[in-house]
Amino acid sequence: MHDSTLTVATVYSELVEKVQQQAQLNGDIWRSWVDPAHVSPAQYGDVVDDQVAWWPCVMATPVDFSGVERGLDITLNAQFKQFFGQFYGGGLPVSHPRGNAELLMVWHDSDAERLQQNLIAHLMMKRQLKQRDTLFFAITDDDDFMLSVLNSTGEVYLEQVGREVQQKLADSLLEFLLQLAPRQA
Repeated sequence: MHDSTLTVATVYSELVEKVQQQAQLNGDIWRSWVDPAHVSPAQYGDVVDDQVAWWPCVMATPVDFSGVERGLDITLNAQFKQFFGQFYGGGLPVSHPRGNAELLMVWHDSDAERLQQNLIAHLMMKRQLKQRDTLFFAITDDDDFMLSVLNSTGEVYLEQVGREVQQKLADSLLEFLLQLAPRQA
């Protein structure tokens, strides 16, 4: 069980700070593909081989998921929405007892729209397959698996693409974030 005063926002912020500190100690520079149409608030330095260095940057305004909710007649999990309302970035490398993952981040405001379009497509696919609604928030080293929140309960699952979720990892996104650590080189 966790401290009842903890929130996804505080735990995620602390995790980002720990991962950044580890990256600095290792001398790592995170790079992401540059979007020539939009500059990310997280990017810095020169573009090299179509990639740019980045560092997590706090969002002034959280991603607004109300269009997704209205369009699909769904209320998205509050912890999921809080997770995507904090940082711009290229994907946070983390380690979990089950393996490595990369927490998805929004690169810029237009990327937030793309995230929502992908989420709508994902939810429509889940419904077509008569599976429960899941909300993806991270990728794994295996392209066939992602990390998702089961919208109805808030539980976090390792989800195989196109399949009903089966492998529960945590009772909530908050609990899952508490299980994460900086990825070791």
